[in-house]
Amino acid sequence: MFKFLFGCLCVCALCCGQPDDGKRYICRSVPLSGDASCPVTLLPDLNVGSQEEELRNTVMQLRETILQQKETISKQLGTINELTTKLSSCASTTDYRKYEKGGTWGKEKQNTMGDVPRDPNDSIDSLGKIMQGLKDRLENLEQQQMRANVSGAAFPSELKELLQRRLGELEKQLLKKVSNLEEEKSMLSNATAAYRLKTESTLNALVERISELEKGGGEFKSPEQFKLSLPQRTNYLYGRITKSLPEMYSFTLCMWIRSSASPGIGTPFSYGVPGQANEIVLIEWGNNPIELLINDKVAQMPLEVRDGKWHHICISWTTRDGQWEAYQDGEKLATGDNLAAWHPIKPGGVIILGQEQDVVGGRFDAGQAFVGELSQVNIWDRVLKPVEIQSMANCSSYISGNVISWLASNVEVFGRGAFKRPLELCQERLPNA
Repeated sequence: MFKFLFGCLCVCALCCGQPDDGKRYICRSVPLSGDASCPVTLLPDLNVGSQEEELRNTVMQLRETILQQKETISKQLGTINELTTKLSSCASTTDYRKYEKGGTWGKEKQNTMGDVPRDPNDSIDSLGKIMQGLKDRLENLEQQQMRANVSGAAFPSELKELLQRRLGELEKQLLKKVSNLEEEKSMLSNATAAYRLKTESTLNALVERISELEKGGGEFKSPEQFKLSLPQRTNYLYGRITKSLPEMYSFTLCMWIRSSASPGIGTPFSYGVPGQANEIVLIEWGNNPIELLINDKVAQMPLEVRDGKWHHICISWTTRDGQWEAYQDGEKLATGDNLAAWHPIKPGGVIILGQEQDVVGGRFDAGQAFVGELSQVNIWDRVLKPVEIQSMANCSSYISGNVISWLASNVEVFGRGAFKRPLELCQERLPNA
């Protein structure tokens, strides 16, 4: 082909400047030692159509050859790209630290894509070598990955850290649970000990109470014929009613009382509830008159009981307009209103005889303690009629309270020096006796 093109160039060179005489000329190669005159031998006339057909076939062959080479190179480049992608994917799953400590990746990490021939006319052998090298590297990586999965040597560091954190959290939870169980065990042990002590104390108190009732049963003519004696002004002598009050919208409180204490008889009666220690209080302290407190509201009562004699007193109250009445020895001495109006008496409190409560059931003040004797302390949840009060005050009848009744079994005594003793006959307690 190259010879043909060279001959054409010679023809053009030789024929340049020749006259157009209707003849065709061709060139042929002449040896260097040949004649310089370049003799020309005339050839027979060639067929123009056959020459064009030969040229056309030659050009088509060249074009097909070039297209085949381009297609082959394109396929080889696609294969190389696919292998490179797969190689990167496999290499990313391996443990890079392993190869940094002496593996082969450090040497093979170089970019081999620069070895690909850039000229499509270069030999395909170099492409085959590069492809074979890539295949070998890929197989080597796959084998290493399989061995790592089997032996567990190349465990991802992120997963190790995650598992370590999880194990640490589980360990902390376990320790916290053990600590909580130990604390609950200690609390349960303390509660059990406290409950045991409380049970023993209750049993001892019950035994003492039974012994007291058995001992006093023959002394009292009837369950209500006894009196509570509090001879000293202290903060530890008192009596306690074992029952509590229900919710009430009215009440009547009656008792027999005797005292010669001065100044003031103290606190013969107090009822406290959670949140209000002065729910119902009857008190005389200092040189003040006897006062009735309901829900910490105060009304003064015109009662005089410091002569050392027995006196029968009754206090009635109703929540409607806070109306109240005061009786002494069967006689109504005063009335009033607006004493804790519309306030219901709260239930579930503690009744103390002889002390004023600063907190429910305790924190007594010796300066407000009652000194004297009390008997037949009864409470009704209604306002008694004047005739009922008079009948009890003149000893014509005895009415037991429907809420709190005066019984030896309902009264507990606290403090050395406080006693329950038999009560005189009712006629002996009358002021003119």
